[in-house]
Amino acid sequence: MMMTTGAVAAAPILIHRDPGCGCCEKWAEQVRAQFGRSVRIVDDRSRTAFQRARGVPSPLSSCHTAVIDGLVFEGHVPVADMKRLLAQRPRGVSGLAVSGMPIGSPGMEVPGQRAQPYVVIAFGSSGQRIFARH
Repeated sequence: MMMTTGAVAAAPILIHRDPGCGCCEKWAEQVRAQFGRSVRIVDDRSRTAFQRARGVPSPLSSCHTAVIDGLVFEGHVPVADMKRLLAQRPRGVSGLAVSGMPIGSPGMEVPGQRAQPYVVIAFGSSGQRIFARH
């Protein structure tokens, strides 16, 4: 059965996170607000298997993995970068990742702390490359 564009746009956003991780909830709130879609958060003790099944390279691992319209977003990826990837859908790219948990990235804002510079990495069958710098 083929999904219509409207059905895809309305599909809920699935986020698997390390159990109880609070920064994941902060990131998910930003995603929910900016996409205007429901978000389902799953506490996943075997999230590494979920990551591997979706092609997330081990060095790019963070605390949560989201799936939106078939693309994978690992860690604290800014919504603007997510929307750009979803609009462009470049060949050979299956997702974006921000490895670790950089201070100042979405969901990791700390009052009074300067944001750390970080990169968003595109990954997939075409390898890895820098998608954005923040």
